[in-house]
Amino acid sequence: METRTKKLCIAGVLVAVAVVGSLFSFPVFGSKCAPIQHMVNILCAVMLGPWYGVGAAFCASLIRNLLGLGSLMAFPGSMLGALLCGIAFWKSRNIPLTLLAEVFGTGILGGLCAYPVAILFLGMQAGEIAFYAYVIPFLVSTVGGAVISAVLLGALKNTGVLRAYR
Repeated sequence: METRTKKLCIAGVLVAVAVVGSLFSFPVFGSKCAPIQHMVNILCAVMLGPWYGVGAAFCASLIRNLLGLGSLMAFPGSMLGALLCGIAFWKSRNIPLTLLAEVFGTGILGGLCAYPVAILFLGMQAGEIAFYAYVIPFLVSTVGGAVISAVLLGALKNTGVLRAYR
């Protein structure tokens, strides 16, 4: 019970970091890029596991949308990235592989899944956007977040903090 409570508290703090971090977003081809969300996905994968990561990504996306800090595209991108990098770390315990899984999950899979979301929920016509239109902005955002998290995880590893979560 204590472990679940601890994980839930850490997930809540990371959701808050993702929401506040979305204030530092930048536009790329009509998409808001928030690299802090991807950093949080990777930290959740390493510290908490895939299911907490997906839950944290969903909660952060929901809060960001309710506050007007994100778009509906945050859901497929962040949740697929969190799931893929969470599973990659869970199975391999390899941080570089986890970083690549986040980039692939968010940048490629999330970018492709954003296409039907844009058509269904934003009322865009299929002819207005290419099916791969969100891949480049999602890749820019997730690569930035992967670099930030690589630096942060390196620091956590050097200080010994990361050992408590393995």
